[in-house]
Amino acid sequence: MKNLARKAIFFLVTAWAAVTLNFFVPRLMPGDPVQSLLTRYQGQMSTDAIHSLYVLFGLDEQSSLWQQYLDYWGQLFRGDLGISFYQFPTPVTSIIAQTLPWTIGLVGVATVISFLLGTSIGAYLGWRRGTWADLLIPLTTFFSSVPYFWIGLIVITLFGVIWQVLPFYGSYDPGLIPYPDWMFISSVIEHGILPALTIVLSSMAGWILSMRNMMVTVSSEDYVTVAHAKGLPERQVMTGYAARNAVLPQISGFALSLGFVVGGTLVMEQVFSYQGIGFMLFKAVGAKDYPLMQGIFLIITLSVLVANILADIVYTILDPRTRKES
Repeated sequence: MKNLARKAIFFLVTAWAAVTLNFFVPRLMPGDPVQSLLTRYQGQMSTDAIHSLYVLFGLDEQSSLWQQYLDYWGQLFRGDLGISFYQFPTPVTSIIAQTLPWTIGLVGVATVISFLLGTSIGAYLGWRRGTWADLLIPLTTFFSSVPYFWIGLIVITLFGVIWQVLPFYGSYDPGLIPYPDWMFISSVIEHGILPALTIVLSSMAGWILSMRNMMVTVSSEDYVTVAHAKGLPERQVMTGYAARNAVLPQISGFALSLGFVVGGTLVMEQVFSYQGIGFMLFKAVGAKDYPLMQGIFLIITLSVLVANILADIVYTILDPRTRKES
């Protein structure tokens, strides 16, 4: 119970700090978002109309920053994230609801695939250390050190420009209406292959290296030696004793990576012009769209916090030693 209470307090304090920073940081950016909005639409408005826009966006100069902060908390408790400057007058919740599924579907699936493949390959390489399997280590080191947008550009050049076997722009064919039929679904899958391949290649290498190093460490532990002495099959020793304990540190990293899934891979979505939430965040920063930036940052922060809680739960299930009260 003590551990649960401490984690709950940590969650609440972190959430409060995140929301507070989420409110103040965009307001420290130079520029006037309302004037930027007027310039974009080349609108000629009266002074009263412009003042109404400031009030609508919660930027009224007559109200103090503290009052705006309290109003922001009130909006959050009502589930209101405000109105977007960039896509005025669309609510931020509507924009996030439209873009978030694209990011979760692409980045989420690619992250799970890279984790499963990387952990499995890393466990095998660590168990077979000192053999031909070590020849794969330089290759994984190369992919882990190369920026993922470079990999994306290489993938586009090979499969989209030279061989022209897969599309590399957008999330589905232009002219299609989003509808759950096979034509639309197949188009979404085709457009998602190259971005997903980029994520898998760039992130899988890190999982391979970390899992291999942990396997090398646990392979020399006493319980692995005892398992060998009992005459257990090598596959059972590798999976049931060595890999089961070596994967524990991977769980925390995997949970954090799942938390960051909702933030998308901003540069990757830029490279492929994929309509995910990371691409929308880039546009929001350029337009000084406070509400949209705050809404996206809030979703990312809460997702990471929830992922940490789930990681603690899974870690407790896998490792009974963590259940002991401190």
